[in-house]
Amino acid sequence: MRLLPRSLLGQVMLAMAAALLIAQAISATMLYRAATERREMAFMHAAAFQLLSGPRHRDARKARMMRPPHMMPSRRDGTPRVRLPRSLRYSETTRAPLAADAPRDQQREAELARLLRSQGISVGEIAISVQPFLDDPVLREAARDFPRIRALVETVPHEVMVVALKQEGSAVWQVARLPVPPLDRGIPRTLVMQTLILFLVLVGLLYFVLRRITRPLDALAERTRRFGSVGTPEEPLEASGPDDVRRLIEAHNAMQARIGSMLDEKDVMLGAIGHDLKTPLAALRVRIESVEDEAARDKMAATIEDITETLDEILSLARIGRTDTEPEMTELGALAASVVEEFEDMGRPVTLEAQGRIAAPVHLTWLKRGLRNLVTNALRYAGSAHLSILREDGQAVLRIDDDGPGIPEERLAEMLEPFTRGEASRNRETGGAGLGLTLARAVAEQHGGTLSLANRAEGGLRAEIRIPT
Repeated sequence: MRLLPRSLLGQVMLAMAAALLIAQAISATMLYRAATERREMAFMHAAAFQLLSGPRHRDARKARMMRPPHMMPSRRDGTPRVRLPRSLRYSETTRAPLAADAPRDQQREAELARLLRSQGISVGEIAISVQPFLDDPVLREAARDFPRIRALVETVPHEVMVVALKQEGSAVWQVARLPVPPLDRGIPRTLVMQTLILFLVLVGLLYFVLRRITRPLDALAERTRRFGSVGTPEEPLEASGPDDVRRLIEAHNAMQARIGSMLDEKDVMLGAIGHDLKTPLAALRVRIESVEDEAARDKMAATIEDITETLDEILSLARIGRTDTEPEMTELGALAASVVEEFEDMGRPVTLEAQGRIAAPVHLTWLKRGLRNLVTNALRYAGSAHLSILREDGQAVLRIDDDGPGIPEERLAEMLEPFTRGEASRNRETGGAGLGLTLARAVAEQHGGTLSLANRAEGGLRAEIRIPT
């Protein structure tokens, strides 16, 4: 399964989405750390304020009865805040303010010590512990006297930060308690909404811009593909998109017109050459009938026939791809059977094996010509041929096997080039003109496929035409 898109539009959109998500993740991390640091700094200042202002309110607090804790207005995310009465927010004791097993927060202790010293306080010892609300003995006792605090804490779980300070030369611990509310859930929600809005806006704008670029490029690619397969010029493609793409389309239109004109001139020239050569060859064929020596006459006739067939192959090779007709959906087994029947009628040993019904869009005449050339090549060098039609990897495979001597590995690629023969003689019964495999390769490429040659492990040569179905 292909996970990454292959189109320009898909790759740019994926890259943009990945970049946006990475940037937002970095931004979210930085914002979250900044919010956490501000929250932590606020706690430290609040703890320092409680410790510094507590003694000034001690006498007034003794004169009043302890009031129950109450809820403060909710935060932005809807979580209510707990406010402790003044008697719980600050107290003094000579006993250890924290239980022996209470967790200590050494980082906060060092930060608070630095903050208090900056205010001129002589710090002897500091102890800070963050624990569940009801794990603190003082608050647990207060919860028994005030059921409202127990109900509130059970509904909205809070933690409490117990801060204890013993100044130098003093035996009294100053203790401050600050409720620690849950983390503000509004920050992640805001970041998620911000990411979604940015993503929708950027994706929408980028998609609009990219489609304006890729749509004419897609049309240009399809037009180029059609021109490369059939070689027939079409109406000029309408220039659209940005100026760069417009110039590319205009250049393609000019190039296509020029190539089309050259191909038309080539066809005219080849037609004239074929006519000008075949006419004197036909006349020469008639004249040799007056030659009395039968052996010489047969040799001259064979030479004229050889030249005529070579000329036909050259003209056919030049015309491949220059057709206005659309390929027809054809059952390849039936097509191969018709080719095999032609050789059977001539008494040549050719067999056929087809694996089910396999159809593909083909130019019937040209594909038959390519198959004939491959079968003829097998018969020439091996004396027999076996034709198979099968499907592999989503392609139709037309395979011709023989039991001949094969081809040296270093010459396999060379044999597909024009005028290359496996046998040095130019005799058509042995060496041929060296255009049969080249013509078959051109037929395969005309159908968007390939022709390959390989030596069989059991001996002989295997030629395969692979075309998409």
